[in-house]
Formats: sequence, C-alpha cells, structure tokens
Amino acid sequence: MTAQQRLDTLWQRGRAFLGTRMAIMGGAMTWVSERTLVSAISNAGGFGVIACGSMTPALLDQEIGATRDLTDRPYGVNLISLHPQLDELVGVCTAHGVTHVVIAGGLPPAQAIRRLKDGGAKVMCFAPALVLARKLIRLGVDALVIEGMEAGGHIGPVSTSVLAQELLPEVHDVPVFVAGGIGRGEAIVSFLEMGAAGVQLGTRFVCATESIAHRRFKQAFIRAAARDAVPSVQLDPRFPVIPVRALANNGTRQFMAVQRDVIERHNRGELSQKDAQLEIEHFWAGALRRAVIDGDVETGSLMAGQSVGMVRSEQSTAEILEELVGQARTALELR
Repeated sequence: MTAQQRLDTLWQRGRAFLGTRMAIMGGAMTWVSERTLVSAISNAGGFGVIACGSMTPALLDQEIGATRDLTDRPYGVNLISLHPQLDELVGVCTAHGVTHVVIAGGLPPAQAIRRLKDGGAKVMCFAPALVLARKLIRLGVDALVIEGMEAGGHIGPVSTSVLAQELLPEVHDVPVFVAGGIGRGEAIVSFLEMGAAGVQLGTRFVCATESIAHRRFKQAFIRAAARDAVPSVQLDPRFPVIPVRALANNGTRQFMAVQRDVIERHNRGELSQKDAQLEIEHFWAGALRRAVIDGDVETGSLMAGQSVGMVRSEQSTAEILEELVGQARTALELR
C-alpha cells in the first residue's frame, strides 16, 4: 500500500463526511473566511467554512450565494450559538440547502440542531471536554471538533494534545476533527492515527494568496514566531476577560493599561462594576476588522494560533494543502 493509500484510509471517514478529497477543514476566521478563501479551499480539495460571526441574516444570505457562485464543491457555514438572530441565520442556511453547519460559542440550542438536521444539514459542534462531547452526541450532533488552546482567537484552557488523548479513544459514534496549533502534515497523521476523522486549520490559510487579509496583516504573520501568539491577560478576577490568542502588539499593551485604569477608577468608586466591565469588553470592539481589513497591525487584533511560526510565505491555497498532504505522505513512508 502506498503512502497516499494509507493516508486515504486513515481519513476516509472524514472525507466521506465532508464529501472532499482531503479531510482538512478551514477554520472559520471572522473577516478572513469569506467567499474567496472558502471557495479556494473547497476548490483545492479541502473543506472551506464561511465565518458568519456577527453577520446579519441578510449578509449571510449574500455570502452563501456568492460562495456558491465560486465553487460547486462542498463547504460549510460557521454560526455562533450566542448570536441574537441565530434562528434567522439557521433559516438562511436551510433555505440555501447548506450541507454542513458548524456551531461554535457554547452549547447550541437543541431546537437549532433539530431545525438544521430537518433541513438536511449535517451539524458539527465544538466539544471542549468529554462530558460535553457526550451531551452533544445525545442532542443529535453529526460530528465534533475538538480545539486546543494553541488555536487563534477565543480559546479554552486545555491543549490540543490533551483533548485528543481525552476524547479520541472514547468517542466513536461520530467523526471527530482535531484543531488548534496544527501547521504540518506530520501532526495531521499523528491525530489521524489516534482516531481523528480529519483536522481543522485556520492560521495556515491566513496568508493564502486568495485570502483578502490586508498585506500588513499577512506580513505580521510571516514575521511572527509561535511565542508571539499569546492569550489576552486578565488582571482582576472581578472583571473577567475571555482569553483570546493573538500576536502581541501595541494594542495588547494598551489593553493592559486600560484594565489597570478601569480597575483603579472602580476601586475609587468612580465606576460601577457593570460599567467597568463594559469598558474593558469594549476595548477590542472593531479591532479585528481594523487589523484584517484596514491593516492596522499596531492597535488592531492580530488573532493567530501558535502555528503562525510555520507560516513563512504567501502561498496559494492549493499549494498549502498539497504541502500538508506531501508532509503527511512522507511521514507515513517513514513509519
């Protein structure tokens, strides 16, 4: 059996579930995972995923239609469970006949899962622990994604390798895709051999030639090392900060200064706890768009996973995927 045949056997379950040549999903990155990159990933044999983020139903409707114009290959849509118009977004997906919907941002409503499945979609959800994985399976989810803290953007407290060891030997009812810090084909093979159906990568695709991310945003990724992608820091447990992994910049340092100032003003009685919390939370409002679209790499949010150290140049999406598959084949030849 050739290395390619062994690879195809290892990720056959994931390929069959996604309907793709490669069981590699593109992580849904707000402002980055739009029609151009999503269609490029799918056209090259992977599985692109539209990042709905805070889109309105009307905007998502346009994005799905535009993506369909660019590819006839399978792709998915990522919805955030806390979106205030989740029901309407679900309706948009079913109206378009979207085949796969990935729900992120906490435990999704059972009704949303049922509506999507009744509409013919396969539903995928993130499982940060084994107990939640089992609950999601009981709710009827068709596949799971386990994402470790090495990932970019909003992160949990557990590493990818630990999550994989905790869940992969125990979850067999549905396909499981591994994400977080994956940047090379050798890592893909290791997770497939542990029982994963496939993988999800985000950071590696930011510098694809098809990515609409600003040139300065891409340059920041190419220059960065793994240690530059750090989680946001919470200074006071009274004012929780959701950890977000991003490249450290002036904005990161300003965020620390703002937290200190807000906490001091609260301690002096100048701000209520609610107003203080809101001021801290609003610091990053619009910061991701400023970085990705406008190229503000000094004060914008440069969300990136630790695999950013493996992003060394701008490449086409097809080149990135073929490079990953080539590395996976080489690893299997050495087994």
